[in-house]
Amino acid sequence: MERSVMKGKWWINRYWKKQKGFWLIEFSKYMKESPMKALVCVKQVVDHNVRIRIKRDHSDVDISDSKLSINPFDEIAVEEAVRLKERGLISEVVVVSIGNTGVGDVLRTALAAGADRAIHILTKNSLTPLIVAKTITAITRNEKPDIILLGKQAIDDDCNQVGQMLAALLDLPQATNVSEITISDNSLTAVREVDGGLETLNLSLPAVLTTDLRLNTPRNISLPNVIKAKKKPVKEIDFDSLGINPSSRLTIIKVDEPARRKAGIIVPDINTLLDKLKNEEKVI
Repeated sequence: MERSVMKGKWWINRYWKKQKGFWLIEFSKYMKESPMKALVCVKQVVDHNVRIRIKRDHSDVDISDSKLSINPFDEIAVEEAVRLKERGLISEVVVVSIGNTGVGDVLRTALAAGADRAIHILTKNSLTPLIVAKTITAITRNEKPDIILLGKQAIDDDCNQVGQMLAALLDLPQATNVSEITISDNSLTAVREVDGGLETLNLSLPAVLTTDLRLNTPRNISLPNVIKAKKKPVKEIDFDSLGINPSSRLTIIKVDEPARRKAGIIVPDINTLLDKLKNEEKVI
């Protein structure tokens, strides 16, 4: 009887292991066929509601004691990646940012919005667009995402260069100023803003996309999600360990506020208006 019981237990255990192995194989197969990964690049900038101050020597803007937040265009990129995940088209959303320890706040904001994990490239240097693109290239080659999303520009320097440079360095198709994204099979359709209308592009994946304001409206982040974000993983990587030369070929010569516009005047008649346009403004 004891042997029979032991034999029965052994058979059940063997059967369970076999079934467990079967399910593991099926689960592994499912994971290989699962949706894609998105890498979203975010930047910390001075909050768009803050009035920028210029340093006395006009060498740069003074951001000391200024409120910092996520770049609005990058926030839209995060929102779009999270929406794609919610629709089952993406399995993981990874956010990456470059900067000092304060950048962690921006990454936590992205995690609270729905990103799964974050990568923080630690550096105290102010990097030019090309160096930023090279840095993201190094991260991309390690993460191997299917979609790379980033804002079309940062509101602090308005360069609008990183996305294009990143696509060139990775030799990937790109779509800039994207206002609509549709994913089907292993391709992506992007609608982008152009002068006087819209342009629709079909891209093979992986691809680089830069987001326009019209793409979506970022969600309001709830307090429970803010708390959950504190438990999500943030991997820190020292910039120097990437072996990228941070030296720049660009130099800021001078920073000034926009010239103030002259106050308008009321002219008594059409002849006076034409005279001023012709002789003073020389536009006709």
